[in-house]
Amino acid sequence: MVLGWLLFLAMATPPSTTGTKECIFCELTDSTKCPGTHMRCGDDEDCFTGHGVAQGVGPVINKGCVHSTSCGREEPVQYMGLTYSLTTTCCYGFLCNGGSSPSEAATSLALSFLLLHHWL
Repeated sequence: MVLGWLLFLAMATPPSTTGTKECIFCELTDSTKCPGTHMRCGDDEDCFTGHGVAQGVGPVINKGCVHSTSCGREEPVQYMGLTYSLTTTCCYGFLCNGGSSPSEAATSLALSFLLLHHWL
């Protein structure tokens, strides 16, 4: 039973932010969803989500790792022949730029608990 609770806590608690940082990466896109893939960041990098706007068209987004000094900056980027003003918003946790909503996280945690309880 104790082993089960330890396993549950390990699944429910994100890994420590010391050591290698992992973030979600996805190319610049005009899609509303950016599922991405996992990537490792350098010691002086943070996870980010970039939101870009250009007059008369919909927004663009991208995600990945960025040097800490670039957090919060607004810079021009080219996408599909247009120049967008992209603002970089950084975050500081394991896969923090993944975009999961609190309800998705709670559902995942509840399902993990039920599966673990059934396994025990």
